[in-house]
This record gives sequence, structure tokens and C-alpha cells, in this order.
Amino acid sequence: MSQFEVLRRIYDFIRPILDIGVLTFLLYKAYEIIIRTNAVQLIKAACVVVIGYVLVLVFQLKTMLWLFNVIAPGLLMAFAIVFQPELRKVFLKLGQTEWFTFGSRAKHSYVDAVLIAAEILSNQKRGMLAVFMRKTKLDNIIGTGTKLNADLSSGLLVTIFGHNTPLHDGACIIQGGKVIAAGCFLPSSEQYDIKKTFGTRHRAALGLSEVSDSVVLVVSEETGAYSLAYDSKLHYDLSLEQMTKILEKQLEITPDQQVIEDTIDEHKANS
Repeated sequence: MSQFEVLRRIYDFIRPILDIGVLTFLLYKAYEIIIRTNAVQLIKAACVVVIGYVLVLVFQLKTMLWLFNVIAPGLLMAFAIVFQPELRKVFLKLGQTEWFTFGSRAKHSYVDAVLIAAEILSNQKRGMLAVFMRKTKLDNIIGTGTKLNADLSSGLLVTIFGHNTPLHDGACIIQGGKVIAAGCFLPSSEQYDIKKTFGTRHRAALGLSEVSDSVVLVVSEETGAYSLAYDSKLHYDLSLEQMTKILEKQLEITPDQQVIEDTIDEHKANS
């Protein structure tokens, strides 16, 4: 048996495994994108159309089959128009997805300052809207506010949101250890089933999470409750510990939890 034949047999053995592995990987990534973009309605609509077409073929309904063939191009266009927001989110997530991730996660201690400020403002019943920028550029959002490019600190955030300054109604854009801009306006959510009790900040946080990969932290002015918006979903009334864990995962951080707790306790004692 020649070397070529040995290699061919090895390839023939590996090929089905490789085929299944690649298909499984693609299906998993597709599932991740669907979950993150809330594209379930898009899938349901497509399934209804496909099931209808299959039934027409099975029962040989010639008139309906002719109708399907005639309106198919227009149906595709209507489908794209009606589900344009969902399709846009899917393509946005495709561009944001890291297909292969290697290496260790970086430590971002700047989150500590945001959590400390959030707790202080929550106790004072002052609203807060902080955007953690990730891969999606937010130049259009930054342009609606005042550019600061200032070193991030809990004192700065408390000053912005804790007093009736011109910047307190908007959002702070945070990247790394910098406050890039403040007083920024975020797009309102396109979802129709949002709770009526959610205020402008929560709708704006959810709206930005629908068009970008940013993570948005909200402190309610009415109740002092903490919320996080990301991947087109709003997680309401979280504890400080829950927010820490979610931010660690979403922002790929590995902070020392004890350092955060000690810092927060120190601020409690000084307040």
C-alpha cells in the first residue's frame, strides 16, 4: 500500500468527523446569534412560510402553488422590510462575533469605580446611565454629548449624575479607564412589549443594546434599582453582586471580588 493510499484512507476516516464538527460549530454560533438578537420572531415567520409551501406541494394545490411562485419575489422583499430591525441585528452580531477566542482575559479594574458610583447614586435615589463600550464604535452616540476623555473615577460619575448638571440626563460612555463623553443621547428601544413602568433611561439602555454590543448600566431614579442591558435584553433589579458577575463575564474581566467588596465597604463607612 502506497503512502498516498494511506493518506487517502486517513482522510476518508477523518472527513465525516470534520464535516459534523464544522456543522455543529456553525449551528452553535447561529444559535448564539439568534438568542442575542431576539430573532425568534424571524425564525417563526420563516417556518410558517416554509410549512405552508410544503403543505401546498404535498396536497398538490395547483392554484396555491402558482400563487406562491408568483408572489415569492415580492414575499422575500416584504419579509426583508417587515423584519428589517431583526435582520440588521443579526448582521451586526455577525460582525461583532469572535469566532475563535484564544488567550487569557484581561483585568479591567475600572469597573470598580462604576459600581461604587452606582451604589452611592442608588442610595441617593439619583439616576445613572453608564455605557461600557466594547467592539462596536459609538461615534454617532458620542457626538450627541460632550466629549471629556477624562480619567474614570467614582467621584467624577457621582458629580455628573448626583447633581443637576447639564450632563446628568444623558449617558456616560466608558472605554477602559476613561470617560469618553457624557450627556449622550441613546436610541430608544424598538421592542413593543417593554413594561410600561420602565422609564426613559431603561428604554434608552435597551435601545442601545439592540444596535450594538455595548453593556449599559442603569440606576433607577425612582427606586434606586440596578439594571443591565446587553444583547437586546434588559436585566432589571439586580443586586450589586449579580451586576459584578455579569460585568465580569460580558466585559471579560477577572477582578478580585474581595477588593471590590472592601472598597465598597470603605465608601459606606466614609459616607
